[in-house]
Amino acid sequence: MTKFLNILGYYRHYWRITLFSAAMMSLFEVIDLFVPYATGQILNLLSQQSVDAKLQQGIDAIANTLDQPANQQFSLAVLVILIGLVTVGRAPIQPWLGGWFSWDTALRARRENAEVALKKILTLPIEFYDENNPGRISARVAKGLSNYTWTYPTITAQLIPKTVRVIGIFIVIGLIDWRVAMIVLVSVVGILAYSLFGLKDLSAREERLDKYMENTDSRNSEIISNIKTVKAFGNEVTELKRQTQRLERELKVIDYRIHKGYTVLSTYQRTIVQSCMFVVLISTLWLAVNDKISIGHFITILTVASMAYAEVDPICELAETFARRYAPMARFQEFTALPPGQDAGALLPNGPTYQFTGKVHFHDLTFGYSPDSPVLKNIELLIEPYQTVALVGRSGSGKSTLIKLLLRYFEPNSGGVLIDGKDIRQLDVTGYRKRLAIVHQEVDIFNGTLMENLLYGNPKASFEEIQQACQIAQAHDFIQQLPKGYFTTVGERGVRLSGGQRQRIGIARALIVNPDVLVFDEATSSLDYESERAIQVAMRSLFGTRTLIIIAHRLSTVRDADKIVVLNQGSISQIGSHDELLEKGGLYQRLHALQESGELLN
Repeated sequence: MTKFLNILGYYRHYWRITLFSAAMMSLFEVIDLFVPYATGQILNLLSQQSVDAKLQQGIDAIANTLDQPANQQFSLAVLVILIGLVTVGRAPIQPWLGGWFSWDTALRARRENAEVALKKILTLPIEFYDENNPGRISARVAKGLSNYTWTYPTITAQLIPKTVRVIGIFIVIGLIDWRVAMIVLVSVVGILAYSLFGLKDLSAREERLDKYMENTDSRNSEIISNIKTVKAFGNEVTELKRQTQRLERELKVIDYRIHKGYTVLSTYQRTIVQSCMFVVLISTLWLAVNDKISIGHFITILTVASMAYAEVDPICELAETFARRYAPMARFQEFTALPPGQDAGALLPNGPTYQFTGKVHFHDLTFGYSPDSPVLKNIELLIEPYQTVALVGRSGSGKSTLIKLLLRYFEPNSGGVLIDGKDIRQLDVTGYRKRLAIVHQEVDIFNGTLMENLLYGNPKASFEEIQQACQIAQAHDFIQQLPKGYFTTVGERGVRLSGGQRQRIGIARALIVNPDVLVFDEATSSLDYESERAIQVAMRSLFGTRTLIIIAHRLSTVRDADKIVVLNQGSISQIGSHDELLEKGGLYQRLHALQESGELLN
């Protein structure tokens, strides 16, 4: 029940218009019942039988008002006019009070909740994206929004009004003969209860299937993202076989367990409905033959009872549709209910702004992704403003983790990170990060023009500032050679650029932000010699212009740093300049000797 209420919460800001729209559509469905009732009364008039007493009183009142005789012709005219008002008169009104509001609300709710989902994507912790790939996340959001959008008009404009219509039919029959009304009531309620019980089990199967299909979509996304690797290893057949097996299992579950279940349920529904309709026919006919009801009432009961049973099947189909869509909607709600990460910004358009000298202090810092397995232990490191500091060490020594703590992707288990003497946990995370910039080993490039990518961190930068940053980053020359220069489209993930070009674009983008602290996270480790030299030239030109933190495996990149910090198994092993560390011996000297001899660094 809690999950169902959470699903309804999707429309919480639209409950007033929802109630109004559903009420109006239900009213139209009830008013529509006047047509078979009036038709029955017309039959009574044509067969020289009397109409219902209350209806006759109404006709007499109208006749007196209009100063007309309340004869058969006048009564027929009144009934025909009333039928015209109910049918023709409502025709131009119903689409607006029903269809318009239903879809208008659904689309507005979709826009609102799409923003909610986007905010959730932007505020979830980094580790969530380590465990869930983009295909899984985007599929869950897209399917959830789509199913919500299509479900709302189905419920408000069809399911609720049809249910009210069935209740109205029971009341109409009850006013004529309570015995037939009880037959209709018990049978309809029984059929719906049986159907809903069956749908509950099928809905649970749908939810399990939805999770499985999400895994299939996730793998498709991975294949697309890594298509070069798939082709390079000749694994097209392997991937096709694996996904084909998944699709075959999905088909068997959908066809033989779920779709077959719906078909069996529908078979019982239709059989019971037709049986009940036959019982109502026999009962009503017996009442008419024994003069318990008039011919008009016979026609009215038979018509509205047929309408009631005719609505059972659509109601069950609508409930089935809801059951099929329930799982994606529930999964969407689970996603939006995920707690934000500690690294989440406030998403305020005008948050606080900062300006730092670039003094960074890692004070007695201890951190582990699991509390009982620390990755960093009692780190004490002071970086002065405009100083260039290199972090080196074997893989897994904690270099990148230290930077993640600086960027507030994670919170330390003990100790803290201070900038200009202020604990970064006390600062607005978005405003704080805007004064930092990082160039990763793999630079993320958005599908668009180079200009759009360069302006990503600072949309207000002038073209002169962009060109200057690109010249420092050794990127201006190759940009000028592109077909449209700075306005060249670079493709999805920058596929039209080489690795070295992407790195230089990443450096230029970081410089355009004009950060107080600039981080290079192994920015040259996967480049060819020429690209590496170009990046090193760009990096050295920045020495002394701001605080620089460089993570590097290749020690040639950091030999000119003011301070080199050697990390070993999560602790600081050595600190000093390149020459000082070589003289001291120890881990740095061993790493340097390995690289000089051409051996790989472990």
